[in-house]
Amino acid sequence: MGDKIKVSFELSKSMIVLLVLALGIGYLLGNVFGVSSFTGQTVETTQTQPQPTQQQQPPKVQVSVDDDPGKGDKNANVIVIEFSDFQCPFCRRFYTQTLPQLEEEYIKTGKVYFVYRDFPLDSIHPGATPAAQAAECADEQGKFWEMHNKIFDEQNKQGQGTVQFSNDDLKKWASELGLNMQKFNQCLDSGKYAQEVQKDFQDGVAVGVSGTPTFFIGNSKDGYTSIVGAQPYSVFKQVIDSYLTEIR
Repeated sequence: MGDKIKVSFELSKSMIVLLVLALGIGYLLGNVFGVSSFTGQTVETTQTQPQPTQQQQPPKVQVSVDDDPGKGDKNANVIVIEFSDFQCPFCRRFYTQTLPQLEEEYIKTGKVYFVYRDFPLDSIHPGATPAAQAAECADEQGKFWEMHNKIFDEQNKQGQGTVQFSNDDLKKWASELGLNMQKFNQCLDSGKYAQEVQKDFQDGVAVGVSGTPTFFIGNSKDGYTSIVGAQPYSVFKQVIDSYLTEIR
């Protein structure tokens, strides 16, 4: 009887070890993405967003680029609009892993115009709104994208997950970019762009955004398809190429 219990216990331990190994391998091999939600939840999964067949195309929506900063050819046939949060770790992942590939293949080649819109999740990311306003203040001096990159890069230096930073940090980073600090500080301290940032947020809610990052790919003529979360490059490529094929 004792031997049977011992053998059963050893088998149970072996099964647990195998299960842990299997889960670990699945995690490493999976395309991990995530999204931060204004409900206060963050979601991480190993599944990519499935792309529907032609018979199951989701309804497309109309989304405004507003007057927000963009990069690439404004007359490009395809527009990618990102609703993002500067303190969101998944937005930072997209910036680090996927945006560089989009830039090389689509933005620099004139195929895509990329627009950044603010969707600060203040309940979980207290630095998101000040950072969004700081980027707008940098835009006054022609350095939105430099400030955009700086905010994400400085957080990357501190590791994964949500990184806390202050207004003093934002001012330090702006100074390192060579901005006119008198103008920048006055702009940030006055909350000059508070309404602009809030308008982006409300526009996002109106088109169904509930977490970051959320993307809309398309154009005003054909409508936009949404992608939610820091999806791998292949997901963006599939949607962008489908629009480019339709336009030909």
